[in-house]
Amino acid sequence: MKSDADAAESDQKETLNVLFIGNSYTARHNLAQVVKKMAEAGHPKLTFKPTTVIYGGRRLVDHWNLGSQNYVKLYELTPEEEKQTITGLQKDAKDPRNRYAATALKRHQKLLNELDAEHPRWDVVVLQSYRDDLKGADSLYAQYAPRFAELAKKQGARVILYETTPNTQNAKALKKAPESAAVMQKAKAIAALAKQVDASAAPMSLAGFHCQTERPDMTLRFINDAHLNQTMAYLTACCLYAALFDESPEGLPVDSITDIRYFDNKDRTKDRDGNPITTMFSAKDRADLQRIAWKSYQQFKTLRDN
Repeated sequence: MKSDADAAESDQKETLNVLFIGNSYTARHNLAQVVKKMAEAGHPKLTFKPTTVIYGGRRLVDHWNLGSQNYVKLYELTPEEEKQTITGLQKDAKDPRNRYAATALKRHQKLLNELDAEHPRWDVVVLQSYRDDLKGADSLYAQYAPRFAELAKKQGARVILYETTPNTQNAKALKKAPESAAVMQKAKAIAALAKQVDASAAPMSLAGFHCQTERPDMTLRFINDAHLNQTMAYLTACCLYAALFDESPEGLPVDSITDIRYFDNKDRTKDRDGNPITTMFSAKDRADLQRIAWKSYQQFKTLRDN
């Protein structure tokens, strides 16, 4: 039997159910698990429970066509809705050009069989962009993020826009500061979208720009792989932490990132560039990345709220 002290401590513990919808920019480095480590390090009484719906290279419009919106409304999803999604995917899977329809079909068939089980009500839904956010208010991201956000809000969930910035990540150290005009234009568009749907954001265009400006020695993507490297993954996790809790990640003890793809698909000890697959950040590098993430998040909030 629990003592009064044990019961009181148990009552103070919290659970945060977070759904991540994205592609390899969410999958790489097990990003959701890194955020979990940071969240639980910063909030010791918190249990962070991440769930991911990932399709490589896909955008929010693709996720919608693959039925990922059903995961957003999972708490109240009906068998009829899921069967309708499955029927549509069965037709799509017959098209050999639609290479993800068959995978999505299997995922939804499995989900249909598990609908009787208890499912969480999401506290937060993270919506990742990917090259679909370059046209501002006319972008596909601006069209589909509100659709997902509306469903999330009906579940009582907060929304975080995870803005990726593959076009501006540097594979080599910079010799001069990057141009700010395109970055600010994109950041303002994301801030406007966030204001429209009452969301927060991990503003990676701003974070990448500030990192390149203040720490030009750091690189943000692999040379042999177009994805974010361990440094950008750490910076992203810090920005997601800031968006989750509206507080600075400065001082968090998490000091390493490990990728999930390895050199020549053979050597699991090395990353795609042949360096150690796990990056251990020095105290200075960790502090700088945490500080830059918080600075970027605060700048995003100013853009959103003004």
